[in-house]
Amino acid sequence: MSDPARPGAGVTEDGRPLQVVTSYARRGSRLNGPQQKAWDAAADRWVLPTDAVAHETWNQRRWFGREAPLVVEVGSGDGESVAALAATRPEQDVLAVEVWRPGVAGTLRRLLAADVPNVRLVMLDATWLLEHRLPPGSLAEVWTFFPDPWPKKRHHKRRLVGPRFAGVVASRLRAGGLWRLATDWPDYADHAEQTLATVPELVGGRTERWAERPVTRFERRGLDAGRPPVDLTYRRV
Repeated sequence: MSDPARPGAGVTEDGRPLQVVTSYARRGSRLNGPQQKAWDAAADRWVLPTDAVAHETWNQRRWFGREAPLVVEVGSGDGESVAALAATRPEQDVLAVEVWRPGVAGTLRRLLAADVPNVRLVMLDATWLLEHRLPPGSLAEVWTFFPDPWPKKRHHKRRLVGPRFAGVVASRLRAGGLWRLATDWPDYADHAEQTLATVPELVGGRTERWAERPVTRFERRGLDAGRPPVDLTYRRV
């Protein structure tokens, strides 16, 4: 059976993996020793229970213990960005969305090392989460750093930044809220610009590199391959 909050995570009635088009590929979930240690030590503190988030009304005070401006990072990977950025923003709550379990465990290692209290992680489909759990106008910022580029033309339909996702993000940002994006694939930057130009609630485009954004391994990999990053910033009007 398909679960809209976790598309592609189940199996068909005859036991075959579900073939659902998503913006991400489900990679292995096995944890190595350090990752398992971090998971055992910190998952209860930082990782939100997926069933509760998927089936209950969103309550920020319940999950963060307070009401504060909320930031969502979509595709937080192993936490290089979210751990560093959240540590410098104690006045904000940061919800990191990532379905790759080793990445979540890696994020936990970083959060443990830095003792960052204002982050929570959730392992659900980001589009579904934004659309069905987070209220309109509830987000101060959304971060989308180095999403899977799906470079082959036949895979472009899987790119995260498409019309539906852009519309959902725009509706969830509060007035004046920011959507910060970065990619090291020039055609993805062009694709994002063209897509977001069709969303009347968003204004912006290419910007200088956001100085606060840490240089991650994805960015270093792109630089090594001769692909400098492109930053884009959009504001909700």
